[in-house]
Amino acid sequence: MQWIFYRVAEGAPALIPGPAETGAEATVINLVQWLKLVLEITGALVIGIGVVIAGYYFFRNLASARIRNYNRIRLVLARYLALALEFQLGADIIATAVAPTWDQIGQLGAVAFIRTALNYFLSREMKEEQEAADLEERSGARLEAQVDSDGDAPRPAAPSPGPARRSS
Repeated sequence: MQWIFYRVAEGAPALIPGPAETGAEATVINLVQWLKLVLEITGALVIGIGVVIAGYYFFRNLASARIRNYNRIRLVLARYLALALEFQLGADIIATAVAPTWDQIGQLGAVAFIRTALNYFLSREMKEEQEAADLEERSGARLEAQVDSDGDAPRPAAPSPGPARRSS
């Protein structure tokens, strides 16, 4: 076995051809480039789908007579943007998987940092908006339930009873 490695190191023809000699290296590089392209297209499609869906909800709410909060629409679009960022970051990582230069690694680090920071803050904002929307939905449901049968103004909510406690 040592003889094979010695012969290859000396420049003699190898018993087992290397990846460059068989074309396997070029095939792998080509496949990686196609995978990168597929990931980038998928990310772009996800953004497009999110814009179409959020646009539909936006225009549907514009046609409505009631003025509404647009946080739900923002959340829909934000979810699609966050998913698309993941695909785009994956495409960047794949691009540097095959023989990267230091320049490419530096660019990947910068892009990965920016996209990860964007995704973090977008996810945090989505969580806060979701909590605010859920709170608004619960308080709106409570007010509707408290309207008199005559249609009078809603009364303030009575505190909900907590868990039963035993007296000791």
